[in-house]
This record gives sequence, structure tokens and C-alpha cells, in this order.
Amino acid sequence: MGSFSLVHWLIVLVVVMLVFGTKKLRNVGEDLGGAVRGFKQGLRGDADSDAANSPDGAPKP
Repeated sequence: MGSFSLVHWLIVLVVVMLVFGTKKLRNVGEDLGGAVRGFKQGLRGDADSDAANSPDGAPKP
């Protein structure tokens, strides 16, 4: 009783698509994907920026 079945989730998905439209949902998905990519680059950017800021340009061990 506490969990939803697959049919319930499909109905919720259809209602959300009717309310927001597919174009707006696509834009939200693209924005979310860009944010995740930016976050990952930010995490890797700290290590990359340290190597770029070293005088000889070599990565630190």
C-alpha cells in the first residue's frame, strides 16, 4: 500500500507531460545534464588547475 506500481508512475508521467509539455521537460533535462557535467568538471578542475599552476606544468604526484 505504501509503494506505487508501474501503472501509477506512468499516469504521473502522462500528467506531468500534459502540464509542462515535452519541450519544457526537454529543456529541464538539458539544464540538469549541463549542471552535472559542470559539477564533474569542477571536481576535476581542482586537480587540473593545480597542475596548470605549477611552474614546470607537470602534474604533482
